[in-house]
Parts: sequence; C-alpha cells; structure tokens
Amino acid sequence: MSGDENEPAPVVPPSEGDGQPHAVSPVDDAEEKASSASVSPPAPLDQDAHHIAFSRPEEDEKHQHAAVPVVRPPGVGMRRQLTQEQKELSAAGYAHLQEERAAKAKEKGKGKKELDLEEKQVDIHEHQYTPARVMDEFHTTFALPPLAAGTSIGLSEQEAAARLKRDGPNVLTPPKKKSALRRFFDCLSSLFNVLLIIAGVLEYILLGIDFADNQANEYLGAILIGVAFLNAGIEFYQLQKSEAILASFLAMIPPTCRVVREGKLSSVPAASLVKGDVVLIRMGDKTPADLYIFAATDLKVDNSSLTGESEPQERRCLPEGSTARTVEAENLAFNSTLIVSGEGYGVVLRTGDNTFIGQIASLTGSESGNRSPLAIEIDHFVLIISCIAIITAVIFFAIGIGSVYKGKAAQTVTFAVSVLVAWVPEGLPATVTLLLSIAAKRMANQNVLVKDLQGVETLGALTLLATDKTGTLTRNQMTVTNIWIGLKMYSAFQSNNDAADTLPFDIKASGMRDIINIAVLNSKIKFDRTDVPFDQREILGDATETGLTRFAGRNEPSYDKMREVHEKVFEIPFNSENKWALVIVNMNHVNGQLRVMMKGAPERVLMKCDTYLSADGKSLPLTDDIKKQYDDAYNYMASRGHRVIACAQILLPGDKYPATYHFSKQENNCPVEGYCFVGLVSLEDPPKHGVREAIGTLRSAGIKVMMVTGDHPKTAEAIARKINLIIGDTKESLARKTHRPVDQIYADEVEAVVVHGDRIDSLQPHEWDEILNTREIVFARTSPKHKLEIVKHAQALGHIVGVTGDGVNDSPALKKADLGIAMNISGSDVSKEAANMILLDDNFASTVKGVTEGRLIFANLKRSIQYTVSHSVPEVIPQLLYVVVPIPLPLSAILILVIDLGFELFAALSFAWDPPESEQMMRLQPRKPVTSGSIVRRKQRALRRTKTMHYDEETGDPIPPSWGRKMLMHLQSPFTKSFWLDRLEKSDDEILVDGKLLSYAYLEIGVIEMLGALVAYFVVFYKAGFSPYDLRRAQDAGSGSNPIVYFTAGSPDFVNARGQTLNGAQQYDALAQAQSITYLSIYIAQCFNMFAVKAKFKFPFGRQIISNYWNFAGIFCGACLAMFIIYTPPLHVVFGGSYHLSPLYWLIPAAFGVLVIAWSSIRVMLLRHAIEDATVKPIKGLLMFPTMRTMSIRARQSSSEKRE
Repeated sequence: MSGDENEPAPVVPPSEGDGQPHAVSPVDDAEEKASSASVSPPAPLDQDAHHIAFSRPEEDEKHQHAAVPVVRPPGVGMRRQLTQEQKELSAAGYAHLQEERAAKAKEKGKGKKELDLEEKQVDIHEHQYTPARVMDEFHTTFALPPLAAGTSIGLSEQEAAARLKRDGPNVLTPPKKKSALRRFFDCLSSLFNVLLIIAGVLEYILLGIDFADNQANEYLGAILIGVAFLNAGIEFYQLQKSEAILASFLAMIPPTCRVVREGKLSSVPAASLVKGDVVLIRMGDKTPADLYIFAATDLKVDNSSLTGESEPQERRCLPEGSTARTVEAENLAFNSTLIVSGEGYGVVLRTGDNTFIGQIASLTGSESGNRSPLAIEIDHFVLIISCIAIITAVIFFAIGIGSVYKGKAAQTVTFAVSVLVAWVPEGLPATVTLLLSIAAKRMANQNVLVKDLQGVETLGALTLLATDKTGTLTRNQMTVTNIWIGLKMYSAFQSNNDAADTLPFDIKASGMRDIINIAVLNSKIKFDRTDVPFDQREILGDATETGLTRFAGRNEPSYDKMREVHEKVFEIPFNSENKWALVIVNMNHVNGQLRVMMKGAPERVLMKCDTYLSADGKSLPLTDDIKKQYDDAYNYMASRGHRVIACAQILLPGDKYPATYHFSKQENNCPVEGYCFVGLVSLEDPPKHGVREAIGTLRSAGIKVMMVTGDHPKTAEAIARKINLIIGDTKESLARKTHRPVDQIYADEVEAVVVHGDRIDSLQPHEWDEILNTREIVFARTSPKHKLEIVKHAQALGHIVGVTGDGVNDSPALKKADLGIAMNISGSDVSKEAANMILLDDNFASTVKGVTEGRLIFANLKRSIQYTVSHSVPEVIPQLLYVVVPIPLPLSAILILVIDLGFELFAALSFAWDPPESEQMMRLQPRKPVTSGSIVRRKQRALRRTKTMHYDEETGDPIPPSWGRKMLMHLQSPFTKSFWLDRLEKSDDEILVDGKLLSYAYLEIGVIEMLGALVAYFVVFYKAGFSPYDLRRAQDAGSGSNPIVYFTAGSPDFVNARGQTLNGAQQYDALAQAQSITYLSIYIAQCFNMFAVKAKFKFPFGRQIISNYWNFAGIFCGACLAMFIIYTPPLHVVFGGSYHLSPLYWLIPAAFGVLVIAWSSIRVMLLRHAIEDATVKPIKGLLMFPTMRTMSIRARQSSSEKRE
C-alpha cells in the first residue's frame, strides 16, 4: 500500500519576502496551488464593543528563533491583560457546569442507597465459587492456568442450541411503556384538541338548555369533538408508524459478542448466548450477560450505570472465589456494563431478565421524558396561539352579547367558538410527526439510521461538529510506512513520497528485528483462524495493531511459532491514561531469560528511556543531540499525517528477574523506567473518500468542524490540513513564516489552533472562550474526560453540538452532545448505544445529507405553519365585521372547521414531501448561529443569574434553592429588570414562528386573502340585490327594539335601496351563496399560497416549485370537498351551501390568488439582501475536489466497469 499521493510535505519557513507557506502537496500541481492559496490572511481585530479578545497561552511546543525585531502587522493589536469584569463575565458562562457536578454527586449518593436496598433481592452467588466448581456447575470447559484462556473449548453448538431453547434468548424485557390507549389519550390531551373538545361539550350543554333555538349545535358539537378525535387519531397513527420505523432500524444492528464454542472463536448475536458459554470481552465492548471472569489482563469495567462508581473497577480471576458483596465481587462482570480497558474471558452465569440488571427494577429504566429543542419550540407556539384564540374568543363573546345577539348567550357562545376554531391549526402535531418520519426513511435509504426522530431536525440545527479522527475521518486501515532505527530512516516499501535520504527496507538493519519482535509479541490481536496462510486470515483487533501485525507477518515467516515459543509472562494493555502497552515475554538473551517490550505514544515512551539502540546494536546514552535527531524524525513522520508509535525494551538481568519471578501491577514490581529506545514506526491511515468535500460543505453551511483526537498534535494538524479542517495559520506556522518567536504571535493574527490535551484540565474560562472562538480547532492527545469537557464548554457558549466517534472513549461525549453520531462497522457497541444516530456504512459524508435533511425539515415545517396560519385573518376579520358593522355572518363555525380540517390539514401534510427550494439552503448560517454578540449576551444573562445564587462557604458549590424559594423567585421575576432584559434582548436566532412568519401570515397574505373573500362576498350579495348599505340595514333591524330577523327562509320581505322587494327564500339563498363564495375564496387563495410560501430564494415559479405532486393531490381533494359541500343540496342543512352559485364568481378569489403570487415575488426581492447577509461568506482555500488517491481509485473502478 503506497503512501497517499496527496500527502503534504512539512511546513518550512518561507524565503525572504515570500508571504506564502511551502506546505503543499508534492505531486499534484493544481492541488499544490490550491493548498498554497488556502492560507488566509490574519483576521482583523473585531472592533465591536462587545467583542471579547483574549490572549492564548503558549502552545506546548515552542520554536525558538534568533532574536529579531518584532514588527506587528499593521492593524493588529490586542489587550494582553483582562479586567476583573471580563474575567467574571467569562466565568459566568460556565458556572452552570459547577452546578451540574454538585447535583450529579448528590444524585449518585441517593442512587447508591436505593441500589443497596434492592441488591438484597438479587439471586447471584456464583462469585463465591472456585473456577473449577463453576466449570462443573455449568457443564462447560474452559482453560485454567497455566493453560492460555484462548485454548478454551466452551460448549458445543448442539448443546448451546438446546440451552437456548430451554432458557430463551438473552434479552432484557423492554422498559415498561405506555399502552396504546394511554398514548392515544396523550395525543387527545394536546392543548388544541382540549380546546375543541371543550367547545364541543359547551355546544351540547347549550343544546340541552334550549333544544329548539340551538338545534344546529347538534351537528356543530359532534363535529368539534369528532375533529379532536380525528386529529388525535392521525397523530397517534403517525407516532405508532414512526416507532415501528425506529424499531426496524435498531433491528438492523443487533448487538454481537465473541464466543468460544467447540474451541473456535466466532462472533454471534448477543441474544443467542446461553449459560455456560465462554465469552471474550475486550475494551469497547458492552458485557453481553453476567460473566464469571476466569482470565483477565488489566480488565476494567465501568459500573457507573449500576453502582454510581465514577472510577473504572478492576476485574480479575480469583482462584478461591470472592467473599465480597455481589456488586463488589472482582470476578463478576455484569450485563450492560462497559469494558473500558484490557480484555478477559468469562463464563455466562445469567442471561436476560435473570441477570443482575434484569433483577433490579430501578436499573431497567423507563421511557425518557427529554424534550427536543424542536418539541419545545412547537409547544411554545401552541401555547401562544391557544392564548390568542381564547382571548379573542372571549373578546368577541363580550362584543357579540352586547351588540348583535343582545343577551342571547347560546348564540353568542357558538359565534365565539367559531372565532376560537379559526385560530387553531389543528393538524400541526400530525404534520410534525409525518415530516420527521419521512425524513427518517429517506435517511435510512442513505445508510443513516436515527434512533430518535427529533434527532433528524437537531442535525440540521448543528452549529459545531466535533469529530474523532481514526475510523471517522480516516479509513481505520493502518499501514506501516517508515521505521526510524539506529538514527536512520527506512521505508517499509517502495514509495516516491519519501525524502531522498530515506533508505529501503532492510531486515538485517540493526534494530529492525527488535521492531518486528515487538510488533509480534506486544500485541492483543486475534485471528479468525490459524490453519490458513497468514495473508488469508482476518485479523480481529484495532487498526494500529492490525497494521503492525500485517507488517510483522510479512517479514516474519514463523509468526505463529514465535508467539507460541515466546509466551507472555505479564502484560499491561494500552489504555487512554498511560498511552502505552507493556509485555514481558520469555526470550533468551545474554544476561537472562525475560525481556520487557513497550510500545506507545512516543513522548510517553521516550520519558521512560535513558538509552537508545545504536546502528551497531549497542545501548548508548540518550543525549540532547540524539533527542534532537529523534525530534526531527518524529516531526518528519507526524507532519505527513502518519500515526507514530515508539518502541522500547529492557533485557531483564536473570539474577534479579528469574523466569519464575512474579510481576504484579498492584505491587509496582514491574519495570516502568530505564528502557532502551529501539525506534519509531509510522503508520498511514489516509482520509476516507469524500471526507474533504464533506467538511468543506459543512463549513460552507456555517457549521464549525473541529477534530478531537488522541493522536499527536502534528499528526492531527497534518490530517486536518488535508481535509479542509485547517486552512489558516497556527501560531507555530505563522512564527516560522514571519521569523518571530511563538510567544510574540498574538491570538488575533491566526485562524487556527491545535490544543494539546495536557492543557485542557488547567484551562481558565477566558482561555476556553478564546479557543472555542477560533475559526479552526484541533484538540490532540485527548482522553475521554477531555472530550466530555470540550462538549460541555462548547454547549455553554450556546453551540448545538454534534459528536461523531466510534470507540469506547467517545461514548461519554456522544451521550452529552445534542446529537451523537456513531459508526456501525468500526464502532464499538458502547458508542452505538450512546449515539442518537448511526452511519451504517461509516461514511462521514452522510452527515452532509443529514444536515440537509434536518434543514429541509425545519424549512418545510415552517412553510406548513406559515401556510396554515395564513387563513386565520380571512376567517376572523369577517367575524369581527359581523359584530362591529354589522353584516350577515360571512362564515359559519362549521364552514371554518371544513376549511381547517377539510383541506387545510391534508394540504399542510403535503409539505412533508417538499424538496429543497435551492442549494443555497446549505449556504445559510445555522438557524441559531453562535457569534461573538450571542456569546456576550449569553454570558451577561448567566452573570445576572449567578449574582442571585447562594454558595456553600466551605466547598464553594452552589446551593440549589428550595421549592418555596423557587416559587417566590418565579412570581417576582416579571417585576425585575433582568427578566425584561432577557425577554427583550435582541437575538440572531431563527425560531420556528418568528416575526417574519407572523407578518407574512397575518399582515401580508392574510390581508390579501381577507380582501379577496370580502370582495367576493359583497359582489355575490350585490348581484342578489343587496348593497353593503342594505346588508347593514338588514342586520341592524335584528338588533332594534322590535327585532326583525332577515336572511332566513321564513324572514319577512326586505326592500333594498333600489326599491326591489326580496322575499325570505331569496334572502336565504343570497346568504348561502355569499357564505359559499367566502369559503371558496379562502380555499382558492390558499391554493396559490401553497406555492407562494415556498418562495424564499427564488420566485414562486418554475419546475422546482411544482415538483411536489402531493401538493396537487391536496388541492384536488380540497376542490372535490368544496364542490361536494356547496353543490350537494342534502348537505345544505348542515353546511348552508347553495348550488345556485355561479362558477364565474370563482374568478374573483383567483385574481387575488395571482396577487398573492405577485406579492410573494416582491417579497423575495425585498428580503434578498437579508438572505445574503445570512449566507456564509465563501471560505478561501477550501479544496472541494477529491484527494489524488480517491481520484485514482475512482478511475480504476470506472475503467474496470467499462471492461465488464
């Protein structure tokens, strides 16, 4: 496997007068030019009064230069000291993190007490047995010392099948869920439905009081209640359907485990495990059942989900059994606990509901009550609209009972109900669920599985994506490229990318054999089988060890025999704290029989060495000159984006360490210093196909992408520069270009920062601010705790954070993030369980599709609401004219319901299938962008809040307020200055229902539709013989001292202003026609509005606007319903239509519909400038084309397809 042709060379200082860096690709000229142009000039100082500028502490690697006069670039200046006020403001933004830690500690103690009470009921006692007794009790076979655990036999396939049939599958009974009936009633109890039901019940109460005068309420009450149940039924159906979709997704990725049966190691579904099975567990696994550990190597489990213990607990074999409590037994690993380091073999003691977690009710959990940001916004909107509806209905009731209805409470209530119904968008909950379900299905077709529907929209709202490197951005396919031994650089294979002084591979070179020995013996890999040639085996292990094993197997013919002869005496596996792995093997040498081999992070391994292996095979002291050559070799390897592993060893003297010597980590009698440095090995893990373009697209969409990795800073930075993650200068690169010391480079001069994990624990609040405000960020040499802290601090600044990862060390951050994204193929069970979303094909580029879908969901939902609430004005204003002018009632309550649920509901649902209006959607800022202004406002709010809190004088922890104090503060808050400062504060966030949407619906399109409906209403009446003056006169007659009611079939004759006499039948038909055309006017105008609401970037014309055929299906259904209601005589009793209405009158609302389209076009032009301001400015230097390796692979695939 050759090196990536797109590999950047190390950054070198420019020549005098050259302002461009020389870190470019050595092969592709076009790519070289793009790379050199990618370094952006220093950002000017933000002159905003609210801008917080901080100085960044020196990076851990400083480059010393000869003293030269420091000349600051023009326009660059920065405060080097912070005022006390600035420090308080910075700290306030993270004060809640301290509160969370205190609350978590309190909750942990409470949970432990509950566990102690329930543990007494658990029936697990096998931890007291010896391994031999366990073997007898469970009728299985496993290897005990001195035999290797890997030689265990386990159960036979036949016996395992019989036990599975007898005991059932190894699955936990799902947490108790709400019944279908309870879920339906939850849908029915939404605020909109409750309002409809109350209104319907009220109509029936009026019917019971006075049946004769309120006979029409018999239909109205039934329709109102029926509509509530119908709406709840649609939402319930969509929820059930979406749950079935999610369940089918999860069934596609069943948990698996490694089991030994008939002496063969294989991977099987965890559900098929049975008592007596021998299971291999390794770092990153989730324990598949309750296990009795009979062999372990530095095995540690995370029992926090059971006991609340924050520290990993060691698990090992106890030859005499354990006398401790069940939960504290060191020879038990419990179902669902996480393996955080090492590996071990165990026998299955319990499966399914008989496991420890299955027997303790408090641990099985229940349904989560977490609400997503989208759900919270929708609830807020529902509450606002409901309040408006209730208040308006009450006002109209008061006006109506004092004017038109003259104390007739029953009729006034019916009128108020019609006003209330006009405001309520009944189909909103069903629309939301349908939108999310459709998007989830579309994403599943693109190999992206969502475990939570709300996560789809969250992906579209991301402002920051923190991603792991290995296995996420890179292919997780490590290949050894270079070896540095005896102060010489060797290539592992023929390559054109190596430096001129790199030597070809030589197995006879001094130290090369030692490197191969370490790669063979200091390894945790397993093979699927050993009875086939080495190159035909599947290697079970992580990418780094797999790469080293491939290299060793290629150069060591007797690989298997070597591992068999030189058996391990003792080992300490790699973990994220030590960052090295150690093994002691039986390998004879001049002074003894034992040899210690270590490999790991170069800086950690070098600290333990005081000698190095020279070119002539001697151990010589590590001098400063040798360390400088080591630095040069390390920088050469890391700057190419390669992972670098250091190897060291100690030849233990036989007189002090005989072959029978007992090593123990607990007793600290294992040599951990005084090593001889053997050499460095670099492994290449090239970026995945499409990653560069994906990151470029995400950055162009205003999403900050940062890398959080355990690799060395130089390796991380080199990979970051390949994939568009870093384009600008860091302090170090700018120092090299300008010949200035690193500590003289100010933070505002650079756009990128690479932060070493060792700094994270000591970072001050203002330093966090400075780092997270940098445009391009890489965190290197991080631990799981560091990743979690990074996510917490980013969220504290207002970021909606997504985290991608595949390992056990990513799981805490995946859980904490707003959206966790795990890899399916390379991901551990732990990471997949913690994530909200899983990439089935491990393709990072799928996140771009997810972001697009998320943004489309929000846009479509906003369109649906914008469309739905637009009809409120043409429904409510005519009702207002009815009581104020007055005029005959333009719309009855039943017709309003027909509008809202007859066609509006299904038309609103059709927006779920709308495609993106324009590619520009992925060029807009996130809907809740994080800017310097938003951060300052957020910190000011936090500072106001912290000043009202009380703190413990001894610990300094915040004291949570009591229930009474909380209530008092809640009641007092509206009368405080801070309350109104928070409410009236300007925000750049785009919310679901904002001022622009309400203006469009109520003041723009709503008014046009209202005018169209009223014009059509008055024209129809005029043609029937009633001028507007006649209408008012007729209505006034019904409210006089001797009331005369017109517009009913039995009304007296009416003489209009032209002297014409109109009888009761003519009056009744004229009102029916007027109400019919008002209904049709709203319907026709809304048909035009269906396309007008889609116009944001482009005019409401063209193929893109009419590409959703479901819109036309909704229009067709609405038309059929309208014709059925208006022109079918039997329905006139209920709906009051008239078949005498001429189709020519339809032209009036059609003309106003054209006006709707025209205004929408004008609106696009008026808002174009605002949209341009919200568009992400082009980022100079983005490489939006594949790497050379990807292009060559695609070319080969294309040529092979042509040949076929």
